[in-house]
Amino acid sequence: MSEELISKKDLLDLAGISYGQLYRWKRKDLIPEDWFIRKSTFTGQETFFPKEKILERIDKIQTMKENLSLDELADMFSPNVTELHFTNEELMKRNIVSTSVMDLYLENEKGGSHFDFSRILEVFVLEKLLQSGEINLDEGKMLLQVMKDHRGLIKQKNGEIVLTRKLGVSSCFLFINAEDIKFDQGTKIVVQLSLVKCMEEIKANLL
Repeated sequence: MSEELISKKDLLDLAGISYGQLYRWKRKDLIPEDWFIRKSTFTGQETFFPKEKILERIDKIQTMKENLSLDELADMFSPNVTELHFTNEELMKRNIVSTSVMDLYLENEKGGSHFDFSRILEVFVLEKLLQSGEINLDEGKMLLQVMKDHRGLIKQKNGEIVLTRKLGVSSCFLFINAEDIKFDQGTKIVVQLSLVKCMEEIKANLL
């Protein structure tokens, strides 16, 4: 599960952007510092990037920069949680969550009808995975508990939710800044979900 890397030269050629654009976006926090990976090569030190992540991010920047300023884009891409507050009714009206999943969330989370960003993220992830059929109700409750238990970490870090099954038994994990995740043979990875991407989707729908 290690990520494929792309060199800076190949990235600039493939994406059709300049060196200046790339580093301007870095200064504006549109591209995370930890995506700039320095490696020794036969020609000396070179910079590489996680290929899938950087190409997807550049595509989003180029698509959205006509309608949003670089500062607005930086806020949307930031893993730091913004101060969003909505009621459960508002979230359902904006199609962030369905009525059935909201009822399930409130039954298990018992936090009231006002949602800060942490709770919005939790209900969004629950909606996304239950509606796709990737997880069942019991796995949804387990996933929700893991996210609730680690809200502080999720607010500040680049997190990834991974749900596995082995011999009919499910397990849920939160990985922080993980580059390579390995499990024993026979373990099936059912879900591998970037929470940062989920945050971006929520912000795009709510801001």
